[in-house]
Amino acid sequence: MSKKLLAGPYLVWMAGFIIIPLGLIIYYGLTDRDGLFTIANVASIATPEHRKALWLSLWLSLVSTAICLALAYPLAMILRNRGVGRGSFIVFIFILPMWMNFLLRTMAWQTLLEKNGVLNGILSFLHLPNQSLINTAGAIILGMVYNFLPFMVLPIYNVLSKIDDDIIHAARDLGANSMQILVQIWLPLSVPGIISGITMVFVPALTTFVISNLLGGSKILLIGNVIEQEFTRAGNWHMGSGLSLVLMIFILISMAVIAKYDKNGEGSAF
Repeated sequence: MSKKLLAGPYLVWMAGFIIIPLGLIIYYGLTDRDGLFTIANVASIATPEHRKALWLSLWLSLVSTAICLALAYPLAMILRNRGVGRGSFIVFIFILPMWMNFLLRTMAWQTLLEKNGVLNGILSFLHLPNQSLINTAGAIILGMVYNFLPFMVLPIYNVLSKIDDDIIHAARDLGANSMQILVQIWLPLSVPGIISGITMVFVPALTTFVISNLLGGSKILLIGNVIEQEFTRAGNWHMGSGLSLVLMIFILISMAVIAKYDKNGEGSAF
């Protein structure tokens, strides 16, 4: 009974910050301004402008996730092979940016990439052509990769660090080369970390609006920007909630994938 009482504050927290807000989103998303049931808010995702924003968000999220995976897996392998412990200073460096405010990290890239920013100042000093990356899809991808890369590195590193060296030594004794070991041992055993990392990068990249606002300007509109504008500018909570319900489908799919391939939580980043 005492242990159940200790769970009381957590249940209150879940009710106040998860269940009640989620219930409000479902209510507003499935009703109109008169409080009548409707699916028009959810169906509005099929309009040309909303559909375009959703597909662009999916594409940029997939590209960002692929880049994060391509960068994170070799990096996690290097950390693992060097015998870096979970509490080491190098791992701490990857976690440190996550302690900084997300908005400040993104604004820093805006300062670096803008036309009169730091990067163009350096290029001008070296008599090199200026870059015009700001307000482009490339800038948004760069911002996503920078902000979400630690969420890909840590789960993969966590899984790789649990693989026994004796398995690798046994494979080499049996004549396996480095490529065979990578394909037949490292990759299969690290699937939970890969799936967890992909989910932890793809979902926030799909729903973000801060990165596209600051680095994409008003030229690139993602589905996160559409939802944010429905709530803040248009004041249409019903439309914004209906579009949010569509994004929840992708979140539920991600949770189902994790439940299937990472049942024991081996890919947990922490």
